[in-house]
Amino acid sequence: MTVTPERATSRPAGMLWLDLTRRCQLECAHCYNSSGPAGDHGTMTLTDWRRVIDQAAQSGTRLVQLIGGEPTLHPDAPRIAEHALAAGCAVEVYSNLVHITPAWWELLQRPGMSLATSYYSHDSARHSAMTGRPASHRHTRTNIVRAMELGVPLRVAIITTDGEGAEETRTELEGLGVTRIGVDRVRPYGRGAQGDEPDCSGLCGACGDGRASIAPDGSVSPCVFSTWMSAGNVRTEGLVDILTGPAMAQARDEITAGKKKDDGDDGHIIITCQPDDYCSPGTPRSECRPRN
Repeated sequence: MTVTPERATSRPAGMLWLDLTRRCQLECAHCYNSSGPAGDHGTMTLTDWRRVIDQAAQSGTRLVQLIGGEPTLHPDAPRIAEHALAAGCAVEVYSNLVHITPAWWELLQRPGMSLATSYYSHDSARHSAMTGRPASHRHTRTNIVRAMELGVPLRVAIITTDGEGAEETRTELEGLGVTRIGVDRVRPYGRGAQGDEPDCSGLCGACGDGRASIAPDGSVSPCVFSTWMSAGNVRTEGLVDILTGPAMAQARDEITAGKKKDDGDDGHIIITCQPDDYCSPGTPRSECRPRN
């Protein structure tokens, strides 16, 4: 898909990231928002999340992804997922799969639910070096196997800093029964930026185009990577007003201009997110993978 230099447009989102929390059992070296054990759940209440889901569903949203941090640590996450299902949305839970409770496994088996995770290597030491927790590889692998046994739809993003071992890791995952596998690099945001200020260079270019992210404090950005480009806050404004408003349009313009510059300033931008794909971590045919 090609975007020309004219002003980028904004429209309601067919897909939303519900970025629930900054709390996580892990402290991954690449985490796009620097989540960890000391993180919190922000200021959005269950009522706030339900209101946002209702507004989104009424405007045409059909997919929400619960992400963080580790979304399963948010005390209201199951109720948020159930509300989204009732509103007619499919729900994907992006989890590190370190610990999934029996109640979560039951919920994940409901129609409309699916699961996604990041996997860093078939080699346990290499995987754990990324997550900062020695046992994380064993836990995540065990729960990948469990998802396959239960028939929970699962996709996995292989994330590396240098591509080393990616094919061996893919082979292992295929041996476990995983068929939806993506490969990506560490993105330059959060801890992955290693202290650099954020800019548009690490974005896919389709951010904010029929998709958006809502942070734990209610701020709305074109995607989970671009939180410095807040377009409004759902605690004080309507979601559709934000998504179709001037601040989101300006953010889209900045992203378009930034990607145009990245691609040689030739007047066109090649955007890798395809119209029938949703922009989410590890999705095949998309380079926009939030947990990377």
